[in-house]
Parts: sequence; C-alpha cells; structure tokens
Amino acid sequence: MTDSPRSIAEIGTTLPRGQGQEGFSGYGVMGMPFTSGHYLALRHFPASSIGEGYDAVWHRNPAGEWVIYSSVSPEASCARYFGSALEDVRVERISVIWTGPSAFTVEVRDKLVWDVELGRSAATTAMTGLGRMLPVALWRHRAVLALMSRVAGPALGVGRVRLSGTSPNGQWFRANPRMLWPVDNSAARIDGIDIGPPGPLAEQTKLGDFWLPQRGMFAIGETYFEPFDAARHHSARPGS
Repeated sequence: MTDSPRSIAEIGTTLPRGQGQEGFSGYGVMGMPFTSGHYLALRHFPASSIGEGYDAVWHRNPAGEWVIYSSVSPEASCARYFGSALEDVRVERISVIWTGPSAFTVEVRDKLVWDVELGRSAATTAMTGLGRMLPVALWRHRAVLALMSRVAGPALGVGRVRLSGTSPNGQWFRANPRMLWPVDNSAARIDGIDIGPPGPLAEQTKLGDFWLPQRGMFAIGETYFEPFDAARHHSARPGS
C-alpha cells in the first residue's frame, strides 16, 4: 500500500446499495484518548443516505460527559444514533484541513483545534489488505464482523472492539473500516487549553455496544445503522 492516507481519503466516496439501512461513507479518527481523561473522535462523511454529508467531532471530558459537534442537525448526524448517551449536541462550523500526505487539522469554530499525524504499522497494513480484498457481502455478516473484532483488538493494541451491535439510541449498527492507519502523534486545544499528551484512558470507554479504541486509529470506510423509528428509538437530542 503506497498511497498516502490523504490521496485515498480525498477520492470521492459512494455508498454500496442496500435496503433497510441508513449508511454513511468517508473517513475519520475512530477515537483518540488522552492521558488527561479527554477523548476525541472525528467523522467526515461526504456520503450520507439520509441527507447531506457532514463532519462531526465527538468530545468526552475527564468527567465522562460526551458532546457531539456536527455541521448539520442532530437528526441527520451521529446524534441520531448516540444522542441518549450525550450531555449535549451542538451544530457548529467544522473544518478538516489536510496539512500533508499523512497529517490534518480539525477545527470546531473557536472551540477546538486538533492536530493529527498518521503513521503506519504492520498490523494496520495487514488489516487494510484484508479489508480491501473482503467482498461487500461478507462485510454485512455479523459473524464475520465478530471474528474481525476479536482479531482486531489485540492485533492493533486498541482494547476491546465491536464492529456490530446496538447504539445508545437503540438502532443496530455495523461498522466497515476498510483501511486503517495508526495515529502516531496528536495534540489538541479546547478553549485554548492544551489537553495533554495522547495515551489510553484508565478504563476503556464505550457508547452502547460501540467501544472506543484505547489507541488513536484512523479509518476509511462505511457505517450502517437501522433506520430510525420514533416509536422504538430514542431521540437524537439528549433529554428529549
């Protein structure tokens, strides 16, 4: 694999056809823990089956409270599936600017600045090779995803992994991270204050069945969810 993360990430994205699901395609940082107890994640999804593409930044503070910032309304972004586990959801201007073949900066208006530098490892190269060869049909099988989850956790050194399960709002989810790179270096400032060096949390965190990695990991791929049903699922907005 000789292409840079940037060159692959900037290729136009499309969603495989499928019935009975809501889907998103693009890239993001699956999660990035900091030794201070802060946690960040990024979703850059130019392709969405339920509306326009969007950017979202997830932030967990040391007290364990989650906020999702999104460039579109909560009903058309990550909060559609995770809202009941959040302290707040906020619509903000978000930018993702690539500063090199393997580096980018994320900004949430004047709230947050996050620098990310990607690397390469034998484990991510192997997982990416597998992800590129695996037929689309197999990415839909929960048994295949369960096996991949069991292998990925120890192989990547990220703790527990679940590529399928139930989101906090009640919808099933299926994550298809087809290409992976480790985050080699990262720094972030929230309200102008440096949140400290990267490092695993004292206890791995999760939202519903989705476990957040204990090591920074960048992925390109798709995510699918059960369609929202107001009679069975929680609202995108916390407390409603």
